[in-house]
Amino acid sequence: MRLDRPDELQVDYTRTMMGFLLLQPQPRNIALIGLGGGSLVKFCHRHLPGARITAVEINPQVIALRRQFQIPDDDARLAVRAADGGLWIREVPGSLDVLLVDGFDASGQPPALCSGAFYEDCFRALAPGGLLVANLHHDHPEHPQFLERIAQAFRGNAMQVVSREKGNCVVFAGRRRPVTLQALRGIAWAAALPPAAQRELRGEFAHIGWNACALTHP
Repeated sequence: MRLDRPDELQVDYTRTMMGFLLLQPQPRNIALIGLGGGSLVKFCHRHLPGARITAVEINPQVIALRRQFQIPDDDARLAVRAADGGLWIREVPGSLDVLLVDGFDASGQPPALCSGAFYEDCFRALAPGGLLVANLHHDHPEHPQFLERIAQAFRGNAMQVVSREKGNCVVFAGRRRPVTLQALRGIAWAAALPPAAQRELRGEFAHIGWNACALTHP
């Protein structure tokens, strides 16, 4: 995090995850599983004033660092909840326009956040037209199985993008919203963001448009 620009997305994959704006430029209800340093929370809070944002973090020690990472206080648009994200999404069926999953622990990707049952719960938590955006470790030995589970839960309506840093893979999956290469090359997103945010994301969005590929679904 840059102290002079705390809401700037410094890490490559976080800019990739913001690619949901290519498909849903004006989300009203955004949830994040995994708070971390709050980069995505801060960016969305600043640049998407029409969105309500809920960040769910299981580790209270991470939440305790929110002031050090300059994460805004809770307000009418932002709520940080101490909870198990895998359980929390079962409480909000059919309500989310965007669900960002970026939850990791000291061992990597928690099994509870990459199971078939979890991705089915993600599908049910989305409103019609809603999107799941999941950050995965591209080199994880079970990565192909994780992709297969997402494809199964979302009936094949999903695409993946390997980040330019190569270690991460971001998956976009939709409920009743087509996730296609043509859609990921859209331009409507620019009108929803101020110029500074457009400049920050434009290069990564071009990368998405050229490098996204569909998940296979049996």
